[in-house]
Amino acid sequence: MRLTSQTIGDLCRDDPALRGALLRLSGVPAFALLTAIGAAVAFPIPPFGVVQTLQTLAVLLCALAMGPRLGILSMVLYVVCGIVGVPMFAEGEAGWATLLGQTGGYLVGFIACQPVAHAIIRRTDRSFRGWGAVVVAGIAVHTVVFAIGVPWLYFVRTWDPATPDPTVWGAINGGCVAFLPGMALKVAIATLLAVMFRPEIGRRVW
Repeated sequence: MRLTSQTIGDLCRDDPALRGALLRLSGVPAFALLTAIGAAVAFPIPPFGVVQTLQTLAVLLCALAMGPRLGILSMVLYVVCGIVGVPMFAEGEAGWATLLGQTGGYLVGFIACQPVAHAIIRRTDRSFRGWGAVVVAGIAVHTVVFAIGVPWLYFVRTWDPATPDPTVWGAINGGCVAFLPGMALKVAIATLLAVMFRPEIGRRVW
């Protein structure tokens, strides 16, 4: 049988399992791309030049929409594409040097936060807990990212002979505290989007 877009559409309407599989298959690269787009909106924050981006908004939406395993897969795809040379990281950077540099911990945090957020917003019967859980999940996502990213930033800066050694508070302030207003805005946006679309996504993707 020759497959056309209309044929695929008919198959998806007739087979919910196929529809869900296609959504999951397309969602993995889609959220990796969305994270890359978020990285393009970059504002360096002093004193270390760590950039404020929209990446964690995409990371949080990925966790809410895709579930733990597919969320991890999507973020791994994002990081791997950046490592092999696709300019997907903040400010168009790519390669191993970025992962091993001062912001590499944040990238690792994108992967590690996926199951944490999903565990918060999904009940055991696979239903959606509601907007309050999304707020908590958003805070949890950023907490995980900061918990990995800030120590990574501190140790990389400490080991780099070309830069002055940071203080622990300096790393916390420059790698976390300065980003809290942006975190609040991104959590609010994610909560609004989740309340609008999350129950339907849960039925079709989870």
